[in-house]
Amino acid sequence: MDIWQADKLFLFIAFVIPGFISIKCYQLFIPGVVRNAADQVVDAIAYSCINYALFLWLIFAVEASTLRTVHPFLYGMFYVMVLLVGPVIWALVWKWMRSWQVFQKNAPHPTAKPWDFVFQQRKPYWIIVHLKGGGKLGGLYGRRSFASSAPAPEQIYLEQEWIIENGALVRAVESSAGVLVSGSEIVHIEFRQCHF
Repeated sequence: MDIWQADKLFLFIAFVIPGFISIKCYQLFIPGVVRNAADQVVDAIAYSCINYALFLWLIFAVEASTLRTVHPFLYGMFYVMVLLVGPVIWALVWKWMRSWQVFQKNAPHPTAKPWDFVFQQRKPYWIIVHLKGGGKLGGLYGRRSFASSAPAPEQIYLEQEWIIENGALVRAVESSAGVLVSGSEIVHIEFRQCHF
C-alpha cells in the first residue's frame, strides 16, 4: 500500500491529523502517560470523527452555500479551521468540562497525580521537604521555582533554601541559589501559605 497516493494521503490528513492535534494539545494541557504514536492511531481516528460530527452542521451549511465559488479563500480557511483549529478548541473545551463537578463525581480527575495538581497551580508556598534519611530541607517555592510534571520523574527546585529550626523556617541560607530535590528522596512535603 502506497500512502503517498493522493486518495490515501487525503484520508490520512482528514481522519488522522485532527485527532492527533487534539491528543497532543490535551497532553500539553494535562500531562499524563506518554504513549507512542502507533498506539494512538485508533484514538486519533475516533477524535477526528468526533471533530467532524461536531462541525457537521456547519460543513453542510458551507457546502450548501456559494462560498466555494464566491470566496474560495474563505472556503479554504474554513476547512483549515475544521482540520487544525477545531481540534485545539475541542481539547480546551474537554479540559474545561473535566473540571465540572458532575464529571469529577463520575470520572477520574484529569490530573493523574497530586504532585501535578498542586504544582500546576503555580501558587507560592513555603515548603518543608522530609527526606528518606530523616533530614529536612526547606525553602521558598515561588515564581522562579519549578516542579517537574508527568511523565517526568518528580523533582522540585526551590528558588530559596531556608534553615529549619524546631520545625519552622527561620532564615534564608546565605549565598544560596536554591535547592533541587529528587522525588525519589522525598517522604512527604509540608506546604505553608505564602502571601506575596
